[in-house]
Amino acid sequence: MAESTDDNQEISAITSENNQSIIDEDEEVKHFRKVIGAFLYYKILARNRIRRAFYSYSRLSEAYKRLVPKYETYLSQLLKCIDQNDLLIRQILSGCEHLFNNYLMPSSFNNMNHMSTEQDSLPPPSGVTSMDMDKVKTTIKQFVRDWSKDGEQERLVCYAPIIDEVKRRFPIIPTTNEDGTINNLSSIQILVPGAGLGRLSWEFARLGYACQGNEVSLYMLIASHFVLNKCAQINTHTIHPWILNFCNNVTSEDQLRGVQFPDVNTATLPPNSRFSMSAGDFLQVYNESNDWDCVTTCFFIDTAHNIIEYVERLWKILKPGGVWINFGPLLYHFEDIPNEISFELSYADLRTVILSYGFQIEVETLPIRAGYIKNERSMLHYEYDCVYFVAVKPKDRNDL
Repeated sequence: MAESTDDNQEISAITSENNQSIIDEDEEVKHFRKVIGAFLYYKILARNRIRRAFYSYSRLSEAYKRLVPKYETYLSQLLKCIDQNDLLIRQILSGCEHLFNNYLMPSSFNNMNHMSTEQDSLPPPSGVTSMDMDKVKTTIKQFVRDWSKDGEQERLVCYAPIIDEVKRRFPIIPTTNEDGTINNLSSIQILVPGAGLGRLSWEFARLGYACQGNEVSLYMLIASHFVLNKCAQINTHTIHPWILNFCNNVTSEDQLRGVQFPDVNTATLPPNSRFSMSAGDFLQVYNESNDWDCVTTCFFIDTAHNIIEYVERLWKILKPGGVWINFGPLLYHFEDIPNEISFELSYADLRTVILSYGFQIEVETLPIRAGYIKNERSMLHYEYDCVYFVAVKPKDRNDL
């Protein structure tokens, strides 16, 4: 696990060597460039959407236009918000080419800061799909969930029970160092797959646990690197996460509103804390037997092509006596994607599988109503009835 030893050092160095042999290096470079291209295309995509709105407005009769006299001003404000989001995106991308070895920022996108009307109609960069652009928009909203005051309620619902359970099972007992200082660090090692922008992982590290977040999405990894390493003050950045949501707005201001982040100083980890982020697919990166004291999965297990593989791997990598804490729904991510393998189980069947591997479920609560990147001011809300459970690998059991 990569370590952080002081506030001047990057607190979450991203490691990807575990899966270098699995993915061809040229393909990694292509993927990295595609992700950067998608981030940089956001401004064009968003401006195109506003152009559609301008066009629809232009088709109204003058009598209709007089009924909504502030509409053009509202659209102009949206364009300004897009520009602000784009500037933030470029801050996020600045230096990200150094996250991994052998990656270079695609030079063809270096001069897109000031786009003309003609440039607004440019097609997406090579290989960038509508799904990639959805990932960019989701990543932007993820700042709200993980690192803003607006996302606090969501975090209280899903992160707080996990953190409380870890603190209950693995209490940190302060010790005194030779120099008389107090040591509040724990030797307990916690893995957080599907770490997103890293808030849950960071919270464990802040408490003193040795923690590694794992994330397969390069969109999330780039954004998490920014917030974890480049945001040394509270609420120094503003993002406009809802500007492309044209439906179910109570007021235009709700669509335009900015959200400040981060709501904490991410540089304030304990001295000598151990915190890192790893890049890659969970199943490819983690295969060492009896390696982790605790694995926490929050809105993660339904990202599997085959959820049984996740259960099997969690059993293998946990130490005897290790704890798996889960919170989330079963919105299987590959269920409706053509040509993708997707094996779906009900929770009842999944529970049977978990017990079959030898786990003992010691805590189980369902349903727990939870949202995911909710816009609290929207007229439409999606919520999940989630399951929360704590499963333990018995001390007298080993991996399969």
